[in-house]
Amino acid sequence: MGVIARQSIKGALANYLGVVIGFFITFFVLTDFLTQEEIGLTRVMVDAAMLFSGIAQLGTNASIIRFFPFFKSDDGKNHGIFGWSILIPFIGFSLFALLFFLFKDRIVEVYSNKSPLIANYCYYILPLTFFALYLTVFEINASVLLHIAVPKLVREVGIRLFNLASYLLYGKGIISLDMFVMLFCASYGVAMLINFFYLISLGKISFRIDWGFVNRDRLKEIILYTLFMTATILAGNIPLINSLFLGAQTGLALTGVYTIASYIANIVEVPYRSLGAISRPMIAQAVRDNDWNEVNRLGQQVSLHQLLVSSLIFIFIWVNLKALFAVIPHGAEYIAGMGVVFFLGLAKIVNSSLSIGTDILNFSRHYPYSLIFIALLTVSAIIFNHCLIPVWSINGSACATLFSYIIYFACLLLFIHSRLKVNLFSTKHLMVVAFILVLFALGVAWDATVGRMTESSTLIMALINSAAKSVILLIICYLMLRKLHVSKEVDRILNFKK
Repeated sequence: MGVIARQSIKGALANYLGVVIGFFITFFVLTDFLTQEEIGLTRVMVDAAMLFSGIAQLGTNASIIRFFPFFKSDDGKNHGIFGWSILIPFIGFSLFALLFFLFKDRIVEVYSNKSPLIANYCYYILPLTFFALYLTVFEINASVLLHIAVPKLVREVGIRLFNLASYLLYGKGIISLDMFVMLFCASYGVAMLINFFYLISLGKISFRIDWGFVNRDRLKEIILYTLFMTATILAGNIPLINSLFLGAQTGLALTGVYTIASYIANIVEVPYRSLGAISRPMIAQAVRDNDWNEVNRLGQQVSLHQLLVSSLIFIFIWVNLKALFAVIPHGAEYIAGMGVVFFLGLAKIVNSSLSIGTDILNFSRHYPYSLIFIALLTVSAIIFNHCLIPVWSINGSACATLFSYIIYFACLLLFIHSRLKVNLFSTKHLMVVAFILVLFALGVAWDATVGRMTESSTLIMALINSAAKSVILLIICYLMLRKLHVSKEVDRILNFKK
């Protein structure tokens, strides 16, 4: 746990530094220098690239973590697992590129009516997918070596700074839209190269494949697991499907509004990006050792802390949301996304709190069943998007994510409890839920009383009201957590102990 704690803290710091920079860029650069359509364009391109790169990994994201303990060696060469991690995604990308060129005319046709910009720039999705693919591959390689902080810094901070340069150059009229799209895509290429050279600098990497190390039975197990994991990548990428639906059904303007709102909601799950990345190898090791008590302990610990942290972040975002839209440039054009923040924020709480269950199943011998659950999740997301977007527009897309996750995790958790005897929940979870509901009710009560008196006041008064509400809720939160004793880790933090 010492390694998990240190790397999680460093990774979380990188994540939150990225959040601060991303906050400034999203709300004070994008909304000022780019139109809603142009914001929607960048969102659809990135989401498409992330979705396709996840599929092109062919399951190596999870298989590297699962099988690293078997390949691990004292000399750092690790019997060629890193070589496999380069080769297999390249095969996946080659297949994707072939399919992309075969169906490019259909892609253009789907988006040409509502989102002509996507039709014009869809070819840039191919290199962007390649960059995103190996950016993730090198990041996963670093994580199994328990060095996640720098790759997180590159992803959360580096890419945003590179993108900022392209936004400013385009917004100031120095470059054309064509050049802007090129620079935007190139920023992911630069980040990919930085991650690669960092991986090399660790001195524990060999990309030479040890063809004789893996026997036939082990190779069969790896291939089957990797193929199944190809499908499971969709579990973490359901929100990416949403933007593709929105771009085709509502156009890029509303997709731009959804982009700003979803960025706010995404802050909710920032802690899990670092904690999840560093806890997965530990869970994989515990599963390999058949230590299910440790798996159960880790699962409950991660789930409980994620529920607490993500819910608190959501509440403090929600109680300050109107003030945020009042401050950002053209905020009135984006305030329609408040419903997206609410429903998508709830979805992020569910996902970040329970995703550890997906990891546990994927690392167990029952991993083939994950294909059934992912099919359920994907079909649910597609059906809900198709049915709800025409009725509720962007709010329908956010609800589609929430409903899909609820169905998925309800079935998944029942399965791992019955087959693996792993239960992510404890009485502490109920305590946290009750605590969060009390805080939320206090925030609503404030808005209905004090907030109503400052509703038509100046911007300064609105900000003072928001700050006062946040400080009072923070004090109440601190005092309640001191009394509740949610966990030893939380008590240690509240008492300012290492």
